[in-house]
Amino acid sequence: MSTARLLRPANNCLRAAQCSKRVYSTPSTPQTSPFAPRHLLSIADLTPEELTKLVRNASVHKAAVKSGKPLGTLQSSLLGQTIAMLFTKRSTRTRVSTEAAVAMMSGHPLFLGSQDIQLGVNESMYDTSVVVSSMVAGIVARVNAHQDVADLAKHSSVPVINALSDLYHPMQTIADYLTVHEAFATTQTSGSESTLGLEGLKIAWVGDANNVLYDLAIGAAKLGVEIAVATPKGYEIPAEMKQIIASSAPKGTSSQLQETNVPEEAVRNADVIVTDTWVSMGQEEEKAKRLRDFAGFQVTKDLAQRGGAKEGWKFMHCLPRHPEEVSDEVFYSPASLVFQEAENRLWAALAALEGFVVNKGKIV
Repeated sequence: MSTARLLRPANNCLRAAQCSKRVYSTPSTPQTSPFAPRHLLSIADLTPEELTKLVRNASVHKAAVKSGKPLGTLQSSLLGQTIAMLFTKRSTRTRVSTEAAVAMMSGHPLFLGSQDIQLGVNESMYDTSVVVSSMVAGIVARVNAHQDVADLAKHSSVPVINALSDLYHPMQTIADYLTVHEAFATTQTSGSESTLGLEGLKIAWVGDANNVLYDLAIGAAKLGVEIAVATPKGYEIPAEMKQIIASSAPKGTSSQLQETNVPEEAVRNADVIVTDTWVSMGQEEEKAKRLRDFAGFQVTKDLAQRGGAKEGWKFMHCLPRHPEEVSDEVFYSPASLVFQEAENRLWAALAALEGFVVNKGKIV
């Protein structure tokens, strides 16, 4: 289990240009006693072997369901149990995938939006965590500030799974590496349980440095994947986050993280080009400035060609997508894996619930 510390940005912002200082919070998996449950708050909480197993388990479950085979004991593993879904931010893929996964395991998904309970309004996070966790088998939380999900986990008597915070998005990362594994793993490595067969692969991230990138980069460090990140000036990965990414690489290795402000440099020899929204929820007032700052960062076939991406390169985006981020020519092309990637959120949710709720944090 990782001992990397999570960042708690002052005033809920992340970049040095926006914050005068940063405050470190508790370890990434807060525990109040030796008997406290294990939580999934970031990919940093997983060993390389555990991340590999989660992706492989997701792949196995997907193959079984697609071929019409039963899920075995997993199909009734949450029978008679409830999974609380605490969402302070709206969602499409996260909500549908989580509810569907819980239903596939014969459990009851209980969706609790910001208008449904007192979360962060008239009741403290401590009170909410203690009360809700006393009635359910697990909590899946989609929040704004990462400190909210960290506080939920600190006081919960059941496993808490982070379904998105302003710093991390581990469920998306599991789905992303399942998608990359499906597209690039060789016949030899795809049959090995100890690896995903992605060593030496290069991912190019073109756009904003955000929560999706952070967990993706942490996962890259654990899996031996090279990742090159192109952001506009002023939007780079914060130094503290780079330390967490670097410390995620197995002992004796180093993370292969490269940074640039030139998109063409990032996509050189890339197998996969990834981007995300430039204007996230809560940043609407910054939209005009951001669109100016990100001029020239749209993913296009021309960009890939100018930069020298590998022949057969693929494109990924966690959605929702806006035209300024990627051209239709790429988004709807055979190179695009976006809809396969979106579906894989279901199998990622299934694997995470199995590992952290059913098996109590033992990834087998």
